[in-house]
Amino acid sequence: MKARLIAVGERAPAWVAQGFAEYRQRLSHWLPLELVEIEPGLRGKGRDAVRATHDEGTRVLAALPKNGLVVALDGRGREWSSEQLSQRLEHWRGQGRDLAFLIGGPEGHAPEVLQRADEQWSLGALTLPHMLVRLLVAEQLYRAASMLANHPYHRA
Repeated sequence: MKARLIAVGERAPAWVAQGFAEYRQRLSHWLPLELVEIEPGLRGKGRDAVRATHDEGTRVLAALPKNGLVVALDGRGREWSSEQLSQRLEHWRGQGRDLAFLIGGPEGHAPEVLQRADEQWSLGALTLPHMLVRLLVAEQLYRAASMLANHPYHRA
């Protein structure tokens, strides 16, 4: 099983890219994680944000792995503790499908992306910068995988 983090936005700040690379490396033997950056839709004066979100959604859907299990990061999704995420990861492994975690643009996901998602995951009520969400997702996936491997990283 492999995982793909599909994120709207390009060129993460160096500190995000370094942190993501660190957790990607740590995860590599448990859950190979690939980052796919999606070009944001055009926004600004005279631009339609709905159209930009739709364009992003089209590109996100095109980047999904075939027959993959899709988890959209969304504020209206289910919140999981680290232990619950570990249980979800074990469940997903049992299905034998590749995973895709989706991070939307400034207005969130296009409706068609949410319709395609098998699950929606919320990181909580806080509003977080989308680049930081990349790092948080990678760290939490590493934590969940390490729990399943009885690695001492997680100390609750």
